[in-house]
Amino acid sequence: MLKMAQPSTCSTLSVLATLTPPSPSRAWQTAPHPTLPLLATCSSDKTVRIYSLTSYTLLSTIHGGHKRSIRACAWKPNLKGQAVLATASFDASVGIWRRWDEGELIAKPERDFAVAGVGVNGGGEEEEEEEDDDEWKFAIVLDGHDSEVKDVAYSAGGNFLATCSRDKSVWIWEEVGEDDYETVAVLQEHEGDVKCVAWHPEEELLASGSYDDEVRLWRDEGDDWGCVWVGRAHGATVGGVCWEGLQPVIYDGDAVVTGGYQDSERRRRWTERREKAGPRLMTCSDDGTIRVWRRRPKERLHQSRLSIIKSPDSGEDWVEEAVLPAVHIRGIYAAAWSQRSGRVVSTGGDGMLVVYQEDWVENAEQGTMAKGGETHAGSGPEGTAKMDGLESHEEPSTVWRIIAQIDTAHGVFEINHAAWASKPKIQQGLQGDGEEELIITTGDDGAVKVWELNK
Repeated sequence: MLKMAQPSTCSTLSVLATLTPPSPSRAWQTAPHPTLPLLATCSSDKTVRIYSLTSYTLLSTIHGGHKRSIRACAWKPNLKGQAVLATASFDASVGIWRRWDEGELIAKPERDFAVAGVGVNGGGEEEEEEEDDDEWKFAIVLDGHDSEVKDVAYSAGGNFLATCSRDKSVWIWEEVGEDDYETVAVLQEHEGDVKCVAWHPEEELLASGSYDDEVRLWRDEGDDWGCVWVGRAHGATVGGVCWEGLQPVIYDGDAVVTGGYQDSERRRRWTERREKAGPRLMTCSDDGTIRVWRRRPKERLHQSRLSIIKSPDSGEDWVEEAVLPAVHIRGIYAAAWSQRSGRVVSTGGDGMLVVYQEDWVENAEQGTMAKGGETHAGSGPEGTAKMDGLESHEEPSTVWRIIAQIDTAHGVFEINHAAWASKPKIQQGLQGDGEEELIITTGDDGAVKVWELNK
């Protein structure tokens, strides 16, 4: 049984807004646009609602492409002049939606768009002609999964799309032309429903989590995609996978430290190890834990091209670096790692919303003794743990602690998803610009809430 941590909170969470109008049924997930102040929320009513993150109001509702609940959605990155949204549905299909002149969408009032190309409020020819230039086009449907599609994710470059399903498979699609996708891999090594997928922020490396309690990493090994690592530390369904940003953010008290950790030997060694390993992986589970994994660089073993035997984890070597403070009393459905602040937010079946922060630890005693509300990288039985073959006191270390927590963020309802978003500071009568970081939660009550972290 997990030992619950006593939160050492130093910040508070407050609701800035509840997006209006809410979904009339369960809302599954909200995806912030990578560059624009837009949110896409998918719901069990077979729709995706596009909200403004500046006015907190509905801009458009797109529907008609799926026959069952839309479980997940993802924006395609690195686009200008258009927006592309992928949707994953329980009808076993994946939809690709396209809209030109994405900037106009931000300023336009609410519109309701159907897949056929005519808004549901459409009437005469004049209105149809106007909407032709102003609507979401259901560009293509991707078929292949045998059962409910549970998640969808674009790679950092936007050329690959990953989907996963109740049929225990992960599919990788490559866009070879506009609205033209080819299946490049069907990965079937999970032994349970595949719940989630997430791409590495820089490499073409895909993580997946499953009801078989495993997390797997996949990459193209030259002639085909294959599994290069399996993590088996969780004791229940792996409900979420996410990646650290390219630049690590560690805190020194209240100060943010984003690089150049050369002021101490411990920090210098940690920095060197992180630079070699690259971004870390985070997984969350129904077992109530959130785990951080770190790549351990090694020389690849050269395998004969004639060999037909391949080890499932021969390509990558990842080690568990930390377990975040145990505070959730039910399964954790989602964890998100901010690429801007380095903080982590988690939520799940208990309705709790929790924010964590990673701080420096400067000595062996701090790095191996867990105090209330804190979990240390390298901590373990009797205060020691193996890290890269060394005792934890011989390695630089960090500590994760809870900095904010709300127990019933959506009242009595479960929260299905949480995400970080950056909102432009647009305030009447005030000069200057910049961005503030927000947390977006999506719940069974159909509501999408926007939260602010206050110190």
